[in-house]
Amino acid sequence: MAPSRNVTACPTLSVRPARYNAWVIVLQPMNAQPDAPAPHVETQPPPTPAGKQPRELLSGVLLAAGGAIAFSCKAIIAKLCYRYGVDAITTVMYRMLFAMPLFVALSWWSGRGKPPLTRRDWIALTGLGCCGYYLASTLDFIGLQYISASLERLILYLNPTIVLLAGMLLFKTQVSPRQWMALGVSYIGMLLVFGHDVRAGSNVALGTLLVFGSAVSYALYLVFCGELVRRLGALRITGLSTSIASVLCIAQFFVFKPAAAMIVPPEVLWLSALNATLCTFIPVLMTMIALERIGAGITAQVGMIGPMSTILLSVVILGEPFNAWIAAGTALVVSGVWSLAKRK
Repeated sequence: MAPSRNVTACPTLSVRPARYNAWVIVLQPMNAQPDAPAPHVETQPPPTPAGKQPRELLSGVLLAAGGAIAFSCKAIIAKLCYRYGVDAITTVMYRMLFAMPLFVALSWWSGRGKPPLTRRDWIALTGLGCCGYYLASTLDFIGLQYISASLERLILYLNPTIVLLAGMLLFKTQVSPRQWMALGVSYIGMLLVFGHDVRAGSNVALGTLLVFGSAVSYALYLVFCGELVRRLGALRITGLSTSIASVLCIAQFFVFKPAAAMIVPPEVLWLSALNATLCTFIPVLMTMIALERIGAGITAQVGMIGPMSTILLSVVILGEPFNAWIAAGTALVVSGVWSLAKRK
């Protein structure tokens, strides 16, 4: 979850505001969801496509696209689980139960030959796992009980705008007029879809608030993970943070439910295993390989296929509606985030 100019880092308090802004804008469209890998951020312009072999470039683009689509399927599978009478707490628990061995193995593999973790490292990793994976995933899955998969994906896709605003509030970074315009366009798009869906009932507002809280939680993870990512590496951070989050999600289940609640229809188990592998662990690896081959800039741009794939799958698989309001809102959100992703 290669020899290039990529540096595994993200903004921290020690980072100069100007550079912080550039890092946020280049990276976040790819990782705008609480299950994405820890960030790879470029401190220099990414290699141009002309500098890559055509086969390497094509494979990188395909991996980035596949990872974005696979990540987006998470909401679809969660919605299918809900049809069998299970709730968000149970769905999250089984997803992380199946994913935990994979991320523990990733932690071991990425930590081979490296110095052992200090007590301070473990405390920081626990905080990141709680904020970036446990809390974000739990809020997201609970919110999905009340809103459509399309609206959920658009809200999570606003993650780069939240990171930008966090930089302004926490680090006093300057937001340019073009960035303010992009922020406005993105949120108008989200409000268009919300305004259409909220007529279905008051619970839509609650679900929207919960999913937005998920996006904020993951944005804070991205803001504060920089120092650890630089020292330990993105793969190791992803493996360890997600393993810790898995333990929290499993413990949460037994706090709120009796052990007998683990008995669920077999279809839920199969869907949860699919969610843990195809929609969680495998996309992490695909995205990391894509980052090495084509850089964060191109990977982020290709990752914009994610919201469109979620909407398409929600219509085809879940039977959710698609109309002019959803199309217009999606276009505005994607165009706003695309504007943020462009270099000045």
